[in-house]
Amino acid sequence: MCGIFGIVFKDSRPDLGQILVSAGERLTYRGYDSVGLAAFEGQTAEIRKDVGPIEEVARKLNFQQLTGFKGIIQLRWATFGSPRPENAQPHYDCRQRLVGAHNGNIVNTRELINSLTGSGHRFLGENDGEVCVHAVEEAYKSASDLGLAIERANRLLQGDYALCLTEKGSPVMYAVKKYSSLYLGVGCDFICCSSDLPSILPLTRKIVTIKDGEYVEFKADSYKIKNLMTGQSVTREPYETHLDLEQARKGSYPHFMIKEIYEQPEKARALINYLEQKENIKPLSQTVLAARRLFLIGSGSSYNACVLGAFYLNSIAGIEAIPVVAGAFNEFYRHLDLEKEAFILVSQSGETKDVINVLNKLENLGAQNIVAIVNVLGSSLQLRVKSFLPLLTNLEISVPATKTFLNQIIAFLNLAWEVGQEKKMEGPLTRQEINALPGLIDQTMKQNLSLIRQLAKLLKDQKHLYYLGFGPSYPVCLEGALKLKEVTYLPCEAMYSSEFKHGPLATISPGDWVIFISTSQNAAMTISHLNEITCRGGQVALLAPEKEAFQLNASFLIPLLSDNYYLSPVLGAVTAQLLAYELSQEFNLDPDKPRNISKTLTVD
Repeated sequence: MCGIFGIVFKDSRPDLGQILVSAGERLTYRGYDSVGLAAFEGQTAEIRKDVGPIEEVARKLNFQQLTGFKGIIQLRWATFGSPRPENAQPHYDCRQRLVGAHNGNIVNTRELINSLTGSGHRFLGENDGEVCVHAVEEAYKSASDLGLAIERANRLLQGDYALCLTEKGSPVMYAVKKYSSLYLGVGCDFICCSSDLPSILPLTRKIVTIKDGEYVEFKADSYKIKNLMTGQSVTREPYETHLDLEQARKGSYPHFMIKEIYEQPEKARALINYLEQKENIKPLSQTVLAARRLFLIGSGSSYNACVLGAFYLNSIAGIEAIPVVAGAFNEFYRHLDLEKEAFILVSQSGETKDVINVLNKLENLGAQNIVAIVNVLGSSLQLRVKSFLPLLTNLEISVPATKTFLNQIIAFLNLAWEVGQEKKMEGPLTRQEINALPGLIDQTMKQNLSLIRQLAKLLKDQKHLYYLGFGPSYPVCLEGALKLKEVTYLPCEAMYSSEFKHGPLATISPGDWVIFISTSQNAAMTISHLNEITCRGGQVALLAPEKEAFQLNASFLIPLLSDNYYLSPVLGAVTAQLLAYELSQEFNLDPDKPRNISKTLTVD
């Protein structure tokens, strides 16, 4: 959530405003409610900011007319301080000498506002980004340079954040990374920093990794990286990124979400081919084999992938795998034998705050067996674990996870299969069946689109929905319900189907729809559970392999094109994604930018 972009040019640019707006537009997928821009020309600076979509604010405040040799744009998602112009970023210090904007969460904001106000500072809002600027201003009173002031201010700022800050008239800009995403881009006559790569890639492919606990001081033609605690210099050269910029464009698709859904066969095939090379999956498989117990830790869609991953590892590989919601891990698992346990941390962005909190805790306790499944290379998570598995989905722009979730469960399926092979277990699944999965995904989407659209029309008048599943279908129901909530705003609860009769069945009235996902192997249990609903006048939509018993008992059947116990849930996941998208279109909603949520969650 939130996004910052800052840039310093060698010379003044008449198109600075347009450059900053374009960069900001590429950060909108992270989630925001207000936007602000600061432009610097000579010894002067101008800040313009307001609440609302970037297109509207930019037009209303004429962002494109701003010129200058450096600038900052920030998209804010409200945490401290309501969405109003005074809390939008960037912010001035008291003397309007410093300008800065931040991402993250300064947890002692209230205390610092009281303390700094007592020292004579004047606050215009309640935003923690404003607190960052004033904290640096206070430290600058006694520091010999702005870099030292940033180091001192960091000791006051409790929480995790990224900060972009500069001084009027100075050719230097500063960017701080403390457990919040930040990249540096090096061009031929400029250097820029950003929360994410999509805003840098149109300008340059030369990227410098900034690690947690570092800050960078940069001008148009040079940069210096320093340790945030000690001030010690760090040497790090740029690398050339090969991320495909086309992934950040919708092309002929109306939304990124549907584009990314249809990219899944290609991305699944790329990951399966990559993991078929044993050396690519061996670091994770060896960690799993050496562990007494394995914890799979994620948030949101990544947690749902962990639930299915635990099923795969337990049933295919005979590994005791335990899925845990990242935010609950430190509370529920305080006493572990760290020498015998292993941990797989799962995150699309590699910056998910709940997951980073777990990593911090495990590192502080001395855990050694920490690996990751992550999409964004160069992210905090990827850089800090001993080994990782890349998802190979390229950029995912739409806020709801689709192709990253799919590749997470495919990664777990491959990992379970590989560990099972290492243990000489009799395999319930062949390599050939796994390799055929991308084709099945493609066929399932193409064959079922008309049925999915019919079902979306049947569901559009519902006030609430349930997703029910048994065995390996249950984790996919968790994800299907999450997708519906994200893009349609309909209350939708996922449950293990055998639990429905223990209370929630009381909510069913004649005409209510319930969605089931099932494998053929769980047909008897599924039919028993769905008849508890239909005999009370409810309607059941079933996503399952084509089977006569399913046809006879369900109100509406969407066939999954595999009877394999381990593969049909994957096809169920893709079908559920398409259903959520089509239902969002029935409501005329933009699924790429659901209200109140963001792509990368960097606050607790």
